[in-house]
Amino acid sequence: MQPDALGLGPIDQIAYVVADLDASLPGYEALYGAFQVADAPLERCQYRGREVDCHLRLATNGYGPVEIELIQVMGGDAPHTEHLRAHGEGLHHVRFRVADLGATCSDLEARGCTTIFSKRFGPQVAFAYLETPAALGGSVIELLEMP
Repeated sequence: MQPDALGLGPIDQIAYVVADLDASLPGYEALYGAFQVADAPLERCQYRGREVDCHLRLATNGYGPVEIELIQVMGGDAPHTEHLRAHGEGLHHVRFRVADLGATCSDLEARGCTTIFSKRFGPQVAFAYLETPAALGGSVIELLEMP
């Protein structure tokens, strides 16, 4: 399974999970430049087949063609906490923008991916995290539908 074969296009974000955003920012800023920090409370997300709420603290860097995102879980249940427990801090996912989240998720699921985390904010804005099959390392990709 190759991204260009699936029509996903270029990666537009690389995301890292951190335990403490304030402690991690200086190191990431030395590497990537300044970040903007924001709180992101998310209600009624789907996470591994159940509805959950979570509160994330995000830092984003919009320099260049690929956005860098840092994610700290402030509360609730989210795949980022699962990643911290299993792997510690570090690379969590890469993101692709898509025109039709539902169709793209269905196509990737037919190719062995599993949707693990998702939320629709409105008719044109939604995201989903998918785990790739073991043959691709079981890594996580994010799909973002947003005009």
